[in-house]
Amino acid sequence: MKIAFVGKGGSGKTTLSSLFVRHLAATGAPVIAVDADINQHLGAALGLDEAVASALPAMGDRLPLIKDYLRGSNPRIASAETMIKTTPPGAGSRLLRVRENNPVYDACARPVELDGGAVRLMVTGPFTDADLGVACYHSKTGAVELYLNHLVDGPDEYVVVDMTAGADCFASGMFTRFDTTYLVAEPTRRGVSVYRQYKEYARDYGVTLKVVGNKVLGQDDLDFLRAEVGDDLVVTVGHSDWVRAMEKGRPSRFDLLEEANRDALRTLRSTADATYPQRDWEHYTRQMVHFHLKNARSWGNERTGADLAAQVDPAFVLSERVVAATA
Repeated sequence: MKIAFVGKGGSGKTTLSSLFVRHLAATGAPVIAVDADINQHLGAALGLDEAVASALPAMGDRLPLIKDYLRGSNPRIASAETMIKTTPPGAGSRLLRVRENNPVYDACARPVELDGGAVRLMVTGPFTDADLGVACYHSKTGAVELYLNHLVDGPDEYVVVDMTAGADCFASGMFTRFDTTYLVAEPTRRGVSVYRQYKEYARDYGVTLKVVGNKVLGQDDLDFLRAEVGDDLVVTVGHSDWVRAMEKGRPSRFDLLEEANRDALRTLRSTADATYPQRDWEHYTRQMVHFHLKNARSWGNERTGADLAAQVDPAFVLSERVVAATA
């Protein structure tokens, strides 16, 4: 299952995504956590020392390796240099699984030990002063989009992505790559404004959008969120002494998290799991191709000097059956 956490800056989406990752790991589920935010805080939220977190290998710095591996023997892709962030897989492309070992994980993923289990953590890398004026952050998150485009995941295995804040997610097709998108919203007018924007844009793409109410302190906050987001509200999270201690660098055992918040995490998992039977790989592949052709026309062809529409394999549909057939 591919799950995204989005929301405005300061909404608590990184905290919620880290709690969800911890919850999954505690149940023994295989998990890959991805920090795709412009502010790289997921590693620290998972308990890594700041120095360790800042030294994690950046996916954005390893794009040539990622592209070369994913290209495989696909005859429609002349070289890794002609691949862009939206390049879809086809016959001969290498596909990725959550549980496997491969050169992409070797280069970009690092294990993080958590209570009751471990997860793989990948990060896009920070947007530094050296990038100003010569790059946009989407050149870094493009590595995550390529990863998701070539990923075949099954039930009971999870990829959890902490996305960029606000509506910046819409700058590429990556917002369509998830089975479930959790929008973290505070009970304020600003808190729900990103929800309205996300809901409006995502409507045409069949995105499963659910709301997690954060910093909900009483019935008035709950009533406000219900009035603003309706049935999209799945759970709410209030004050947490466990989270406050974690943010001070003094986390206790995860099984001591407040029971109400543990119940909320269980609900998030069951809500995401319920989308698996409705997964439509053909629709998923069509969206991938749609955004690739859009990017090819707007900038990709000129940037690479190639006709990137020729990279599309019209007979290829990404699915678990493809992996089984090539295994």
